[in-house]
Amino acid sequence: QLQLVESGGGSVQPGGSLRLSCAASVSTLDYYVIGWFRQAPGKGREGVSCTIGGDGSTNYADSVKGRFTISRDSAKKTVYLQMNNLKPEDTAVYYCAAFKVEGQAICSSNRYMYDYWGQGTQVTVSS
Repeated sequence: QLQLVESGGGSVQPGGSLRLSCAASVSTLDYYVIGWFRQAPGKGREGVSCTIGGDGSTNYADSVKGRFTISRDSAKKTVYLQMNNLKPEDTAVYYCAAFKVEGQAICSSNRYMYDYWGQGTQVTVSS
């Protein structure tokens, strides 16, 4: 059973930065797609970014392109989400999630494709 543990959330002012971490209990990330999702109060869970472990390809929601960067440290089995120029509308609980690749890997923002979820970490952007 894959376990994911997020860390790095907190409170920042608009324009600030945070880096979230997602540590995975696997021997290698190569067989998984790892995604970051967020859920603001009263809203549904939306995909923010994802990466394919096997080739490192990435995808981003339009709302975060140019501000957020997803990356991974294969040795540490950890995926990061660097968030710059944060806005109040980025306030949400952020979750990392994963599913094992079977066949062609797809970097998906569809939450229902993901089988494993972390516990979430709160990000608050406010002046």
